[in-house]
Amino acid sequence: MAAETLTCPDCGAVHTPEIFKTCPACGYHYRMEPRERIAYLADPGSFQEFSANLRSLNPIDLSGYEKKLSEAELKSRMKDAILTGTCLIEGRALILGLMSFTFMGGSMGSVVGEKVSRALLKAVEERLPVALYTTSGGARMQEGIFSLLQMAKTSSAAAELDKAGLPLFILLCDPTTGGVTASFAMLGDIILAEPGALIGFAGPRVIEGTIRASLPEGFQRAEFQQERGFVDMIVPRKEQRRVLARLMDLHSRIPVKAEAQR
Repeated sequence: MAAETLTCPDCGAVHTPEIFKTCPACGYHYRMEPRERIAYLADPGSFQEFSANLRSLNPIDLSGYEKKLSEAELKSRMKDAILTGTCLIEGRALILGLMSFTFMGGSMGSVVGEKVSRALLKAVEERLPVALYTTSGGARMQEGIFSLLQMAKTSSAAAELDKAGLPLFILLCDPTTGGVTASFAMLGDIILAEPGALIGFAGPRVIEGTIRASLPEGFQRAEFQQERGFVDMIVPRKEQRRVLARLMDLHSRIPVKAEAQR
C-alpha cells in the first residue's frame, strides 16, 4: 500500500506528512487538529483533559442547529471547538487550550467561552501558566447574543489571570479572526503566531469591499502583523515546544504582582 502524500498548496511540492504537518520544501504550515498538536507539544502521556463533557445547547431555538452540531462532532471527533487540559512541556506544568477550525470554523459559542474561562480560572487556582492555540472564524452566530457575551466573559477571566501575576501565552494559528481576535486572542502577555497565519478581525475580502481599494500583499498574515506590533514572535512548529518551555522559565522568575500577594 502506497504511503499517503500531500501536495503543498503554496509551492506545489509533493511530500509525505510528518508530525509537524509542514512542507519540507517551503515551510508551509497545514492546519492541525488539537490532538495532533498535543503529540508534538506535550511530554508523552502528560496531557489530562478537563471540562471534557460540555456540549452546546440551542439557546435561541435556531432551526437546524442541533443537526449542525452533530455533524461537526462527527467531522472533528470533538464535542466542541476547543480542547482544554493540563500537561507538561519539557517537565514544566501548564494549562493548554487548543482550538479546532474543523468544528464549525472554530466558532466561539457558549461552550468555547466557558472552557476558555474555566481554563484561565483553573490556572489562577493552581498557580499555572496558560498557553492557548487559537484558530477561529469568530463568534458562533447560531447562538446569537450568547456567543457575543463570550468575548466579555473570556476577557474577564484573562484579567483575573493577569491580576494573579500568571502568564498567558497565545499562539495564533491560521486563521484567527472575528470575536476571538477581538477578545482573549489579543490579551496574551506574549503573542506568538505560526508562519503565514491569517490574523485579523474582518477578512481581506470584506475589508476590500468596504473600503473599495486593494490591500497590500500579505495583508493580515502573521509576518505583516509582526511588522506592525500585533505579534511578538513568529514560531514554526518545530520550535514551539522549546520556545514555550523557555518562556515559562523566564516568567517564573518574575515577582508576583502586589495585588496577588495580598
